[in-house]
Amino acid sequence: MKFSKGQVISLFAAVIIAFFLSTYDLPYYIQKPGGADALNPIVEVENADKSKGDFHLVTVRGGQATPIQYVLAKLLPHHQIMDIKDVRPEGLSDDEYFHLQLQMMESSQEASTVVAYTAAKKEITIQYDGVYVVSVAHELPADEILEMGDRIIGIDGEEIKESADLISYIEQKKNGDTVDIKLIRNNEEISKQITLGIIDEETQRIGIGITLVTDREVEVNPPLSFSSGNIGGPSAGLMFSLEIYDQLTSGDLTKGYQIAGTGEIDYEGNVGRIGGIDKKVVAADRENIDVFFAPYEGGRGGNSNYEVAKKKAEEIGTDMVIVPVDTFEDAVRYLEEELK
Repeated sequence: MKFSKGQVISLFAAVIIAFFLSTYDLPYYIQKPGGADALNPIVEVENADKSKGDFHLVTVRGGQATPIQYVLAKLLPHHQIMDIKDVRPEGLSDDEYFHLQLQMMESSQEASTVVAYTAAKKEITIQYDGVYVVSVAHELPADEILEMGDRIIGIDGEEIKESADLISYIEQKKNGDTVDIKLIRNNEEISKQITLGIIDEETQRIGIGITLVTDREVEVNPPLSFSSGNIGGPSAGLMFSLEIYDQLTSGDLTKGYQIAGTGEIDYEGNVGRIGGIDKKVVAADRENIDVFFAPYEGGRGGNSNYEVAKKKAEEIGTDMVIVPVDTFEDAVRYLEEELK
C-alpha cells in the first residue's frame, strides 16, 4: 500500500503532536489518590507479634503535568492541578526534590521511632551530630555558598546539635547581618560567611535559604528496621509511630481493624498538618479502611486537615470513621478506649 506525500506529512505531524501532548512538561503539578499500604511488611521490630488488623501508610500520587494529563485531571474526580512552584521549590531539580523527599521520610521514621520507643519505655539512645543541608534555594543568601550534603556543626562559635538550634539562632538576627557557618564538607571542616536576607517576601522572614534535617544517630533495643523503598515525604510519621508502638507492646492495638491516617510527627509526639489529605481519604476508602486519623490542628476550624478529611469522607459516602488527633497520645487513647 502506497501513501501519498500528503498522507506521509499528516502522519508525521500526528506523531509529533501526540509526542508533544504526552511528554511536554507544563508548569503544573497534578495530585491524585495513591495507595494505602499495610505497614507491617515495611516496619519490623525484632521478635514482634503480628496484630490481627493493620496500620496503613497512605500516599498521594503526583507529577508534573503534560498536556494530556492536564486535560484528564480536569475531567477525572479527585485530581488537583497545582502550580509547580507551590509543590517543588523554584531552582530545585527533579533529583534534588526526590532526594529531599527521601530525607524527609528518613527524618519521619527517626521521629516516629523516638516517639514510639519512649512511649513503650524501651531502650533508646540519641546522639546529635549537627544538621545536614538537604537543598539550597536558588538566588537566596546561601546559594553558591552552601551545598547539598554539607553538615553544619556551628554558627558564630555556637555549637549546632539539631535544626532547631540553627533556626532559633537565626531568628534573633536582622536582615543584612552576617553569620559564620562552621561545616563539614568532604570530611573537611571549613567555615563560610553568609549575609542574611529575606527568604519569604510574604512574611518578611529572615534566613539563609536552605532546607535542612538534623543528623541524629538513634540506637534502639529491640532492633528496628524500615523498608519504605522510594516512598518520600514526612506525612507517614504518625502511622509509623503507631505501628512501631503496637509491635513493641503486648496486646493488639488494632483490635482487628484496618487503620490508616496521616500527619507529620515531631520528637515530642505532636501531629502536624500535611498536604493532599482529601486524596488520602479517597485512597484509604478504596482499601476498605475502617478508621482514618487526621491532624486536628488544635481545633482550628475551616480548612484544617480534619475538616477537609471529614468533608471529603461525607462527599464520597464512606463508612470510614475520621478521627481528629493532635498528638500520638490522642491516637493511642482512641485505639485503647474508643475502638470497640
